[in-house]
Amino acid sequence: RSRVDEYVYQLIKHFAMLDEATRHRFLLYTPFYHDTLYLPPNFIVRRFYTPFFWTKLFFSLKVWFDAPNVLFMPVNFLPLFSFRRTIAVIHGLEFEVYPEMFEAAHLNYLRKGTKRVARYATKIIVPTNTVMENLMKFYHVDQSRIAVIPYGVNPQIAYHHRYAPIDEQYILFVGKLEKRKNIIRLLKAFEILKEKDKIPHKLVLVGAPGFGFGDIQKEIEASMYKNDIVMTGYISHEEKESFFKYAHVVVFPSFYEGFGMQILEAQLRQVPLVTSDVSNIREVAGDGALFADPQSSDELTEALRTAITDDEVRHDLVQKGLKNVQKYSWFRCAKMTLETLIS
Repeated sequence: RSRVDEYVYQLIKHFAMLDEATRHRFLLYTPFYHDTLYLPPNFIVRRFYTPFFWTKLFFSLKVWFDAPNVLFMPVNFLPLFSFRRTIAVIHGLEFEVYPEMFEAAHLNYLRKGTKRVARYATKIIVPTNTVMENLMKFYHVDQSRIAVIPYGVNPQIAYHHRYAPIDEQYILFVGKLEKRKNIIRLLKAFEILKEKDKIPHKLVLVGAPGFGFGDIQKEIEASMYKNDIVMTGYISHEEKESFFKYAHVVVFPSFYEGFGMQILEAQLRQVPLVTSDVSNIREVAGDGALFADPQSSDELTEALRTAITDDEVRHDLVQKGLKNVQKYSWFRCAKMTLETLIS
């Protein structure tokens, strides 16, 4: 599941667990439905099978006729017609901070949707203070209209794999393989560690291709250590759990993230984490990571070297990561979100 898919899935699942939710009726408009969600009778699922344009006209008309007291949009998109109370979610503003790292058509789509949300939404939910500050900066939204509600993390690890997915030790990256994830700088740091430190590790890149993947692929093909670089493509949730469980280090060198679920996933699974020294990622990771300037291959290399070789630091990172991850709960996220919807 994508970041937004996971957010929606967990939110609905935990809405259904709240006592307050029994006092309300929920209409869920979706082209998909997760069969693993067992919802009480006051949750009514309206499924649509039409393609992209269901969100443009058909969905807008349907919601207009249903006339809900509150319309909750878990994305930066609003229907064609305005409603008396609309709550929307903006998960991140990466496209404003680093517009050059997005395709022109996609950038235009994101900006148009966000501009409409900024103008018409009654309240806007964001996952971090950094996203709130960027929303105020780029779209001039008053702080009183913004609610900061962090994502949660699932403490139940459902899949217990007895065997590692690959035989060798490995450094793990999880995320879309795209320009803004800073993969090329990670590849350079990995080459230095292989050449100078003679580390035995492989580098495992878990995720589907994104914007700028062609350049990443060329960099890998040109590397003298290309046989030590594993690209899995898109994998199942079960497979991802296995890669996390047996990783020696998790690295997340992104230039910018709205939140960064991978940070909490690594900390929850007690794997030492190396990530970017930028405000939004520091906000989520707390003290449970080694930080490196995403613009510096040297800093990233040194942070990875320490996380691989220093057992005392590794233990400290795991303990601090476990402490940090306790702050994040999908139950708390759902409770705060429902309070925002009905307030």
